[in-house]
Amino acid sequence: MRIGPIELSSPVVLAPMAGITNTAFRRLCREYGAGLYVTEMVTSRALVERSPKSMRIIHHEPYETPRSVQLYGVDPVTIGQAVRMLVEEDRADHIDLNFGCPVPKVTRKGGGSALPWKTDLFTAIVTTAVREASRGGIPLTIKMRKGIDADHLTYLEAGRIARDAGVAAITLHGRTTADLYSGQADWDAIARLKDHLGDTVPVLGNGDIFAAEDALEMMRTTGCDGVVIGRGCQGRPWLFGDLAHAFAGSEERIRPDLGAVADAVHTHGVYLAEYYGDEFYGVRDLRKHIAWYFKGYPVGGEARRALAMVSSLAELREHLDGLDRSAPYPGRDAEGSRGRTTRPKRPHLPEGWLDSRVMEESRRADLALAELDVSGG
Repeated sequence: MRIGPIELSSPVVLAPMAGITNTAFRRLCREYGAGLYVTEMVTSRALVERSPKSMRIIHHEPYETPRSVQLYGVDPVTIGQAVRMLVEEDRADHIDLNFGCPVPKVTRKGGGSALPWKTDLFTAIVTTAVREASRGGIPLTIKMRKGIDADHLTYLEAGRIARDAGVAAITLHGRTTADLYSGQADWDAIARLKDHLGDTVPVLGNGDIFAAEDALEMMRTTGCDGVVIGRGCQGRPWLFGDLAHAFAGSEERIRPDLGAVADAVHTHGVYLAEYYGDEFYGVRDLRKHIAWYFKGYPVGGEARRALAMVSSLAELREHLDGLDRSAPYPGRDAEGSRGRTTRPKRPHLPEGWLDSRVMEESRRADLALAELDVSGG
């Protein structure tokens, strides 16, 4: 698969996940298999302001190639400035725009997955970003959802607008804003978008890929050009190894015993400590990954609680060494859905947002506030 001038040896992309896909996790995943590994989402405003947190988010180590950054923004001018900064300062080889965030604090101000409803604003942002990225020959892509809810779908029109603006690829998460992460992703929508756009631009599918077989099935049934992996790799960085085997036509899969999982957890902790430059902050950040790593394995509640409260690498190692390293891979119990699962909810939107597909001037000042709440990533 190609994204502009970038040729990927595996049609696999790591989805940006706030608080998850930092340098440490990307490094760990990359060691298992090839793909495009995207940073956590960073807001255009915070990047232009050069907030320390944002600058850390977009930092790449020398071994990270190609370098991929995801931007979030609501203002074409600020988005343009952020893209120009990334290009002129040679900080990215690929830039992705986020139009898929369903978080209420973002959508209630018209940002994230609510924004494509305003076609003029969406068009202005994508067109400006593509123009600025093209100055440095950097491919720009977008990630979006189906729409706000079943009665307010936007993905086919947004896909056409993005294609005509010159994006290098489009990722569709097969859920609406209202769906959040509930139920099953609508792979048929991915197929419809691919059919709608044909071969004019690569279409990537996202949603409910928890095993290599899921990725193969999505590509077979939808005709999409690649897959984007999100929650499925939480606590399972070796999924990228499985995907590499699958796309190479091999039936080999990584089925780690408890000892191998423990080693991966420790490595992740070491990488996080290096990333933060502080051992305590590193292992503290690791805590949220513990339940994902040991899903299905015979690790008792007391051991899980202890691991989720570690404050040093030595303490982490001590608790890991207390596990039964010979415990085999538990099969299906270690697989399937993980991370955020919620019920569908009524989308939080600005009052009267759905009354018009055009962005009213009176709303533009309020829309800028959508970035303030997530400034810094």
